[in-house]
Amino acid sequence: MAITQNYGTGRRKSSVARVFLRKGSGKITVNDRPLDEFFGRETARMIVRQPLELTQNTETFDILVTTTGGGTTGQAGAIRLGIARALVEYDETLKIELRKAGFMTRDAREVERKKVGLHKARRATQFSKR
Repeated sequence: MAITQNYGTGRRKSSVARVFLRKGSGKITVNDRPLDEFFGRETARMIVRQPLELTQNTETFDILVTTTGGGTTGQAGAIRLGIARALVEYDETLKIELRKAGFMTRDAREVERKKVGLHKARRATQFSKR
């Protein structure tokens, strides 16, 4: 018998997360490591759990995540979006609740590119009057 699972892709900054939702006991595995081991900061762990807590599904699913690129904050945001999308694939009625909380929206903020003649994206050389 095939295992029924739901899939969601999440992206944030340069991070990409592939999220698989399966019926289970609430275990979250990120890149073959438990969530608490993968993310050192409590903030990142909270971000990942938000959609599950909102929909009261913390103990309902086992979540398997593979994530690449970016840093911890970007990966946590990508996983959150992936979980939200997978939950909607599982149950369409959750979409309204997740959308209202802002978990269905892809955070479009990206790093601004460095321009020629400037130190950084917007930082110019110090102005000298003389």
